[in-house]
Amino acid sequence: MSEITDTIDSVVNTSNRDKLVADMKSVMSSAEELLRATAGQAGDKAQAARVRVEDALRSARLKLADSQEVAQRQAKAAAQATDEYVHEHPYMALGVAAAIGLVFGVLIARR
Repeated sequence: MSEITDTIDSVVNTSNRDKLVADMKSVMSSAEELLRATAGQAGDKAQAARVRVEDALRSARLKLADSQEVAQRQAKAAAQATDEYVHEHPYMALGVAAAIGLVFGVLIARR
């Protein structure tokens, strides 16, 4: 039973990580847009800041790509663990699925 709990925890963490990845992509896109909008600004300080931001964005992009790869590997491992568990304990999996279906049925019927 702890295998199922570990699998669920992994999927939840993957879901949170996916949301974080999407948020980071949005922030990076906004920062890139800001850099393009301020490209015409003169001054050594503005140019230096622009270079630092570009470097930070490049670094964030690489880290984000690594995080996506890790999340994909973990999702695949969770799916494989679930598949193995279901094959090893088919009646337990059937019982859990039936119980979840019953709970959803009761909740929907209450409305």
